[in-house]
Amino acid sequence: GIILVAINPYKQLPIYGDAIIHAYSGQNMGDMDPHIFAVAEEAYKQMARNNKNQSIIVSGESGAGKTVSARYTMRYFATVSKSSSKAHVEDKVLASNPITEAVGNAKTTRNDNSSRFGKYTEISFDRSYQIIGANMRTYLLEKSRVVFQVENERNYHIFYQLCASAMQPEYEHLKLGRSQENNLL
Repeated sequence: GIILVAINPYKQLPIYGDAIIHAYSGQNMGDMDPHIFAVAEEAYKQMARNNKNQSIIVSGESGAGKTVSARYTMRYFATVSKSSSKAHVEDKVLASNPITEAVGNAKTTRNDNSSRFGKYTEISFDRSYQIIGANMRTYLLEKSRVVFQVENERNYHIFYQLCASAMQPEYEHLKLGRSQENNLL
């Protein structure tokens, strides 16, 4: 299959706007520079041409920009399919991100917000290849972090968020204390 190696520049670049999406739309793979939009266009064309499901695997180390790449791919599909849901489809699909990140992200020595889980996002298209919905599944990959952390690393964010809310009346029944008292640090 097609492999694209992308590097997170840790700053916004002017290579992901609507003009660039339209430049890649309808192009053949290899006609333009390597880009996440070229990969998305090829998957979209193959889906339409062969009427078969397509997969794009976004992989990389912590902080590599996987979530951002997935967001750009979804925005590309929403734009080229002229979906009625184009209005921020990637925002709708990723609306659960703060919750999944709280439950599945932790501070590591390399990244303060490192995801310790995998995501599988399925985008559904109708017969005219417009987006009609999406589903995101998450898979917790690092269960050991619940009971053990390497020095200078932290447990999942959700535990600290709950402890920070311990004094709120609606959480009194949980009998939570500060994170230091609960051996989270």
